[in-house]
Amino acid sequence: MDSLTGRTAVVAGGTRGASRAIAVELARRGAYVYVTGRSSGETRSEVDRPETIEGTLELIGEAGGHGTAIRVDHLEREQVRELATRIDAERGRVDILVNGLWGGDNYIGWDAPVWEHPLDDALRMIRLSIDAHMITSHHLLGLMIRRPGGLVVEVTDGTAEHNAAYREGTSLGFYVAKAAVHQLAIGQAHQLAPYGSTAVAVTPGWLRSEAMLDHYGVTEDNWRDALTTVPHFCISETPTFTGRTVAALAADPDKHRFAGQTLSSGHLAQIYDIDDVDGSRPDAWRYIAEVEQPGKPADATGYR
Repeated sequence: MDSLTGRTAVVAGGTRGASRAIAVELARRGAYVYVTGRSSGETRSEVDRPETIEGTLELIGEAGGHGTAIRVDHLEREQVRELATRIDAERGRVDILVNGLWGGDNYIGWDAPVWEHPLDDALRMIRLSIDAHMITSHHLLGLMIRRPGGLVVEVTDGTAEHNAAYREGTSLGFYVAKAAVHQLAIGQAHQLAPYGSTAVAVTPGWLRSEAMLDHYGVTEDNWRDALTTVPHFCISETPTFTGRTVAALAADPDKHRFAGQTLSSGHLAQIYDIDDVDGSRPDAWRYIAEVEQPGKPADATGYR
């Protein structure tokens, strides 16, 4: 589990959910992890959740890892430039960049057509996704190309196939914000290839994030109680599942074979023989396509 020892990772938006778990699992494998985000101490982002970057750092310590938490608003160019300058001075390079930035939960507007969805909300989602990711890559990838073997992970929602076509019930702003991340991975993979580095997009499945558990009024210990009202939640997975699969990808010396692809946690789990914390191996996107969307009864048999 020390396969990333000596590597420097930046997990942008590592405050909660999949990005938090990725930060922890990268550190568990030995990487030194910079955790950045807007929720720090008494300061909360517009998501207004209690999780903080310092909380992520505590989890890294509990996992036996090491890192630093730095409050950064990745839409503020000068803050990201200062982050890059600090990492350059302290570590001299970036080996792994996880663009886990989002924070658009309050603006999604499910089922609202573009002419009814508040325009400011739609544009804010696009800024939080596309603009923040671009600003972060602009300032940090110059530190990555100094040495071959670097990896950019663009965290998104949905596989390339699933988000290539519009999803029923999805607001246009959310669709554009998430679908564009696939293109960011493709473009960065091409630009990084001459330097021996690569980029991919990664999507969790149906994530049992802190916010999702709160939304259904359950905890990780009793999450199955939510199945009485949301039966298809049976295919859900912990953030740790995504964290484990991304850490395995980062440690793979042949990871460039995935350049420009969108990979799901379920797909990576099959490749790297990884299970979730309960010993199961959920394949959420295949389940969604084959069971939930066709309207079949909820049954995760054969999908975890």
